[in-house]
Amino acid sequence: MRKSVTLTQKTLNLWAIVLIIWAVYRANFNLPEWFDELIAKPLVFILPVYLFIKKTEKQNFFTAVSLKSKHFFQDLFLGLGIGLVFAASAFLANYLKFHQWVISFKNQAFESILLICVLAIATGISEEILSRGFVLKRLYAESKNALTASFFSSILFFFLHVPILFTNTRINGNTLIIFMITDLLLSLVNSFVFLERKSLVLPILIHAFYNIAMVVFY
Repeated sequence: MRKSVTLTQKTLNLWAIVLIIWAVYRANFNLPEWFDELIAKPLVFILPVYLFIKKTEKQNFFTAVSLKSKHFFQDLFLGLGIGLVFAASAFLANYLKFHQWVISFKNQAFESILLICVLAIATGISEEILSRGFVLKRLYAESKNALTASFFSSILFFFLHVPILFTNTRINGNTLIIFMITDLLLSLVNSFVFLERKSLVLPILIHAFYNIAMVVFY
């Protein structure tokens, strides 16, 4: 008798398809960052998840990825607080590297700063829906082991960033190593936060503030 495909297998199959499409896109196209974050990632990361949830799981999309919050303002303030920790850490690292206090976009126009913030939020939404709301939630639903599910989903999150890290010429040497390590740490933190709060809102905010801190101070 043919064995039925488990939820974990279905989840990993979809994740693998997303990774392949994303890797091909990053290897063959060098489009502006705004296009990557506002158009390409939603199409590659979110659309397959949406179609899977609607057609296979037959659930409400927002409920299925826990894109809701009963304590939105609490999540917002917590996200801001954690974002300030990221900013302070990046600011200090920048000082230790250059021996002076540097803010990379202090002379940029308001429109540029606003775009950075919009792109950071867009990145957080796309990556967290796929990595936490879809992959982690389903791995945990089947394993009931928060540590194992968080660790494995963080490894997948890391591999999702490999096409970005190795096709971005601005990220190299020690900077590449730092980004690889912080990607894993960010994912682990967000995984435990997601499982604790049963909501994707705070992980999205943490992810967004982390991205902003890296751009501004590092």
